[in-house]
Amino acid sequence: MHNLVLRSIAVAAAVFTTPVAIAEELPAEARCDQLIEYFDYYGQSRGEGVTDGARNMTRIGARIDCDEGNYEAGIATMVALLICKRMGLPEPEQDG
Repeated sequence: MHNLVLRSIAVAAAVFTTPVAIAEELPAEARCDQLIEYFDYYGQSRGEGVTDGARNMTRIGARIDCDEGNYEAGIATMVALLICKRMGLPEPEQDG
């Protein structure tokens, strides 16, 4: 039981610290756009009559935040959405 608690704490620490570390490696505007594009591509459902991907209301709110220059809020929203959807987080794209 003790081992399970330690593993849970380690996983939680990794999940909650990774988005912050990744976001610092890429300019906020580029990271915001990257997360939204990632969700648009991988988050869309292929079924008929399903509203997800670019039609997801949480994603739309993040796009509005990013367009208004509130990148930190947009990034936080997208990170939470990707984690909630169990999609993982993409590695930051490096220029050059």
